Amino acid sequence: MKIKLLFATLLLSLGLSSQALAEDYVIDTAKDHAFIQFKIAHLGYSWLLGRFNEFEGTFSYDEKNPSAAKVQVKIDVGSVDTNHAARDKHLRSPDFFNVDAHPTATFVSKSFKELGDGKAKLTGTFTLNGVTRDIIIDVNHVGHGPDPWGGYRRGFEGRTTLKLTDYNIAKAAMLGPAAATVDLYFSFEGVRQ
Repeated sequence: MKIKLLFATLLLSLGLSSQALAEDYVIDTAKDHAFIQFKIAHLGYSWLLGRFNEFEGTFSYDEKNPSAAKVQVKIDVGSVDTNHAARDKHLRSPDFFNVDAHPTATFVSKSFKELGDGKAKLTGTFTLNGVTRDIIIDVNHVGHGPDPWGGYRRGFEGRTTLKLTDYNIAKAAMLGPAAATVDLYFSFEGVRQ
């Protein structure tokens, strides 16, 4: 009986210690050390660049078990910013993001796969304009370590391409066939909690 109890305690402590290796981070949006940007073709002649100014999120990462990484991000779609007020107002309308009906977009991870050389694939569900679909994000580890204020930080960047009709944004076609997709770029610096 004592051996069984000792064995159970050992297993429990091993399980807890492996869980304790995962580090939890809050994405540093307060000091503008994180960005969500996008690029879409305009009539096939040039690029329209923009960003979302308001978002928040968390991630966890364990160097010894990276496949257990988790990411959650919530975006205020109404904070879309293309440096052109009239265009931003149109993007918030039902023609595009329909912000009154769907004010937030969200990403929740499902899996994280390390590929080597600092690269990884992050799979999760992305919800935009009331539509939820699985997406894959190509991830690069940027770096990690102590900061000058006594904290510890870890950074990643990621890229993915979305087909706008998948999210009921059919009006993008008015910008020409080249505007059928939008490239998203993420740069997240997290502060360890």
